[in-house]
Amino acid sequence: MRVLTPRELSRATLARQLLLERKKLSPVRAIEHLVGMQAQWAPAPYVGLWTRTRDFERAQLERALRRGDVLRPTVMRGTLHLVSKRDYPMLWVALRDRHFGFGPAALARALPLLAEARVRAPFTQREAFEWIGEPNPKHVLRAIRRFGHLLHAPETALWQPTASLLFQAAEEPQELDKGDALAALAVRYLRAFGPATSADLAAWSMIPAGWFGAALEPLAAYRDEAGRTLYDVPRGPVPPADASAPVRFLPKWDNAIFGYEKSRRLLPPDLRRVVVGSNGDVAATVLVDGAVAGTWQQDGRIEYLRPVTRTQKAEVGDEWRRLKAWLTAS
Repeated sequence: MRVLTPRELSRATLARQLLLERKKLSPVRAIEHLVGMQAQWAPAPYVGLWTRTRDFERAQLERALRRGDVLRPTVMRGTLHLVSKRDYPMLWVALRDRHFGFGPAALARALPLLAEARVRAPFTQREAFEWIGEPNPKHVLRAIRRFGHLLHAPETALWQPTASLLFQAAEEPQELDKGDALAALAVRYLRAFGPATSADLAAWSMIPAGWFGAALEPLAAYRDEAGRTLYDVPRGPVPPADASAPVRFLPKWDNAIFGYEKSRRLLPPDLRRVVVGSNGDVAATVLVDGAVAGTWQQDGRIEYLRPVTRTQKAEVGDEWRRLKAWLTAS
């Protein structure tokens, strides 16, 4: 079984995350390719699409949100993502038994309220708390949202959100076999993040690795230098180690950083505590030669976290000017 070096793995990640070259994809197709985009910070998927696709305009994603082609549910790791309407049933079924932020007692109190919640929607969090009428309704509302398919409304996901904590009823997803949903999710993850270990898949999804066992076994393809099995899809791209990796600006919480166990693929281990905060916050980062080299702010401040050459700094400056022009465009 072929052993892949860390540099080969980083190039594979960059290729599959659309970070070696920008692709001509619609926002919906790009989001589907990436199996969702982190949307804890509303501008994050917009910046993430700009850095991955050609000729991306913010209005394209906003139109897809308003049409309902892109949704904003709580999915992998119990965090907000933008996902396509087509992918939502797969993600819902695969993650259904992972109760993020609520327990059995809250779910039991929520289930009788689901039908009424869908009729009452759209509603704000405050309105929901008043309606639920419990001293501590937070966990019950989380269960209602998950099992009643009450998702964050499009207005919360615009480039400049016009609402906060507004929930609306999404179309109830079709029922799928759980094993089929898990197998599909594993394959989709590997297309966007592979080759990867079962621990990487579990860290990205927060689904126990054992749930994917039957789906992963036929996909064993490589090993890493530590001897871990790396799973992959047939003909998944693994560019040569010396493939050129352009400078890329990633938004906060980008899954290219957060999609692996201990974020080790593109993030040097000694920088993890700087980039990933103790509260789970993940800084906006700058990739240089395929790895995190610094963090960036929207005001143009760039803090380098490791040495870069003069030529690399010039490339960072060029890419920042392109990003700044896009950020400031009307």
